[in-house]
Formats: sequence, structure tokens, C-alpha cells
Amino acid sequence: MSKGKLAKFADMAQNPLVVECPFSRIQEGAFPLRGRWHEDFFHNGNPIVLELGCGRGEYTMGLARLCPDKNFIGVDIKGARMWTGAQEALKDGMGNVGFLRTQIEFITHFFAPGEVAEIWLTFSDPQMKKATKRLTSTYFLQRYRQFLVDGGLCHLKTDSNFLFTYTEEMLRANNLPALVSTRDLYGRQDEETAEARSIQTYYEGMWLSRGLSIKYLRFRLPLEGELVEPDVEIPLDEYRSYSRDKRSGCVTHK
Repeated sequence: MSKGKLAKFADMAQNPLVVECPFSRIQEGAFPLRGRWHEDFFHNGNPIVLELGCGRGEYTMGLARLCPDKNFIGVDIKGARMWTGAQEALKDGMGNVGFLRTQIEFITHFFAPGEVAEIWLTFSDPQMKKATKRLTSTYFLQRYRQFLVDGGLCHLKTDSNFLFTYTEEMLRANNLPALVSTRDLYGRQDEETAEARSIQTYYEGMWLSRGLSIKYLRFRLPLEGELVEPDVEIPLDEYRSYSRDKRSGCVTHK
């Protein structure tokens, strides 16, 4: 491991805004913040919003600045990436931001039923080869139900036509109406899409500069009802020339 990464991990271990808990420790006993994020971490009763797969945390930070009346937690397993947002949040004294280092598959161990109000999925890997790895699959939606409020909001912002279409078909197969659905987010200038348009990452800008459109979907996830996978063939994305690691640099549009 490089000295730079080692230094970042050392910083993360000392950062009060970062929660790191190996799954082996979770297996030994309940996670202490589960059901107590409001009281023991944020020290307020404001709604909690997760960004799953937060990368360097720039979207988590952007949302937190836009919505000071909500609490935001960026979740990712790669601590060296998360370091950027965590250090910035600490330096700026942001009280409505936290970061949780874990695999998303284990997310139910960290939040109690009804503890989370919203989920953001921003430029998630579309996982075209395996449905259970897609963050909008039944595999993950069932997990989100274990900690979301009933009818909690789910946001998907993506460059991937495959993932967007898959999620649309998922909603259709389960009779979950989309509150907002657009294949050209920046072609709209309405209030319904204002929040999703207000933050643009460097990575997102790269796709836009190539003439690709950004898709956005918002829906509510009820706690009841069986979920089924859509039985459809979806065309695969044919592009992936830029690394998905390019998530640094966030522009907030006010």
C-alpha cells in the first residue's frame, strides 16, 4: 500500500465524521449507532439521507450544502476515495454530514427500521452482467425496505441507459409509479428536477461533454408487497472509455 493511502487511512481513523466498522465486528454484536444516528451522531431529529456508493463524497457534500435541514451519510467501501469528502466536511465544520465505510451489501446492519428517509444512487456501476449486483434490483430494494420509512424516496441519477431502463422496468413490473422520470435531465428546467440538476460532478461533466445525456428517476418505495425482477431484454451500454473513478470536483449550481 502506498504512503499516500496509508496517510489517508490514518486521517480517516481520526476523523469524527467517519464511521468504520468491519463486518467481523458487526457479527460479534449490534452496531452501536443502529437506531441512534439522530441522537448520538447528528444530535438532531432531521431526516437522514444516504448516498450509496459515494466515491469521493462530492455529491454527499453538495446535497448537504443545499439542504442544511437534512442529514447526509455517504456510504462506500473505498476509504482512500472517501477521504476527500470527509476531510472537506471536517474542515468546513459541517454538522449534517457523515461517512460510513462498509460494503453496501451489509447496509442493513447499520440502520434501524424507519431510520432513513431517502436514498441517492449517483452514477452507480450498472452491473450489466449480474442483476443482483445492481443497486435497484430486488436484492437491494428488499434491503432498503429494512431501514427506509414507508414510501421513502429513492433517487437514481445515471449516465447508463441500461441501468435507467432496467430501473424503469423494475418499477413497471412492481406497479411502483415514478414521481419523476427523464432521459435528459439537463434538458428540463422545472422545479421537479431542480435538486438533481443543482449538483454536477466532474465525472458527470465528462459524459455531458461527449454529448451523452444524464438520466434521472425518483420513486417511492413502500414497505409492503412482493418485489419481482422484470422479465425483459435491455440493450447493453456500448461505451465505457472513461474510468468510473473520475468523480472528483463538484460544482454546485445555486
